Amino acid sequence: MYIHPSASSRMTDNKGSVITINGGESAGSSPPLQRKSSTSESPPELRILCFDLTYYNRTTQFLLSCAGVFFLYILYGYLQELIFTVEGFKPYGWFLTLVQFGYYIGFGLVERRLEGYRISGGSFWNIEPEPRCIPMRTYLILAALTLGTMGLSNSSLGYLNYPTQVIFKCCKLIPVLVGSILIQGKRYGLLDFAAATCMCIGLAWFTLADSQMTPNFNLLGVAMISGALLCDAAIGNVQEKAMREFKAPSSEVVFYSYGLGFVYLFVIMLVTGNFFSGFAFCLEHPGETFGFGFLFSLSGYLGIQFVLALVRSSGAPIAATVTTARKAVTIAFSFVLFSKPFTLQYVWSGLIVVLGIYLNVYSKRNKLTLADIRQKLKQFGAKIARSPSRKFLIEV
Repeated sequence: MYIHPSASSRMTDNKGSVITINGGESAGSSPPLQRKSSTSESPPELRILCFDLTYYNRTTQFLLSCAGVFFLYILYGYLQELIFTVEGFKPYGWFLTLVQFGYYIGFGLVERRLEGYRISGGSFWNIEPEPRCIPMRTYLILAALTLGTMGLSNSSLGYLNYPTQVIFKCCKLIPVLVGSILIQGKRYGLLDFAAATCMCIGLAWFTLADSQMTPNFNLLGVAMISGALLCDAAIGNVQEKAMREFKAPSSEVVFYSYGLGFVYLFVIMLVTGNFFSGFAFCLEHPGETFGFGFLFSLSGYLGIQFVLALVRSSGAPIAATVTTARKAVTIAFSFVLFSKPFTLQYVWSGLIVVLGIYLNVYSKRNKLTLADIRQKLKQFGAKIARSPSRKFLIEV
């Protein structure tokens, strides 16, 4: 499941109340419950599907959300890589995407009914979901971009090491930054561009190491994951504008994006004939494909719920730090659980990417401009000039 981090800065629940999440990931929610006491209001509602975490303390909310993010996304990465280790499966990345979209449609239906049941009560199976908020033409665009993001990302594993794919995903700030400038006319500070520069350098270094160490390295995989990131940049900005304008819950966006994306991909695969070959292969290995595919999709769908909860309870910068740490652990697990060549160049290039991510997180709290840097340099120079040790240092 994919909801872009910037898409949830402002959105509404099923009853039309606006929920503001500063720079976080989108999350549909009902209006906060009111305490009976007239002197104080209840804390903002925090739910993970049907589980209410509102009245737990902040530390418990943070620990539960972190545990869910780490467990589910490490499981997601492990299952994704495991599926591609099945002999002969590498050409069928698009069929895996079709299976994943199909499962997501089912999960989305259940989630929408759970939301309706929680709000209005009655029989679970007779609940009618809330009417659609975003126009269908917008969903047609979102579905195509979602298909590009997920399909190209899955298919790239047939040509790249899993750690290389994860490193590329860590660098999605680069196309998101460019896309938001072009699509929404946003302006960014110096730290954002410094973060993007670090990511570019680290990414290039990591890819170079992979091309030297991996015998089956293929530039087609780089092109695929790069295309996925470009779709990623576009989908985030389109989602943000649509959800802000039409006040749509995240469950609606997920359901229609993946539902229409499933239709797109199913028709394309039928026309090209790839559906039948992929289906025949999966029937020969049902446990490794449909079975692992179900767990792979379920862990991804549930994982985003924990990310949304983490953003709501702790804020976007902390959530970004946690998800970055999770990716680092995922890469480490990949090298431990699946045999692949290793070089220290992976470590250094990965650390440069992590530096870029840190600068991006830091920039969310500290908008640093060139004027600010000049001012800080002047203050630093004046401080050194006034230092009593300056004369001693020069004489020595």
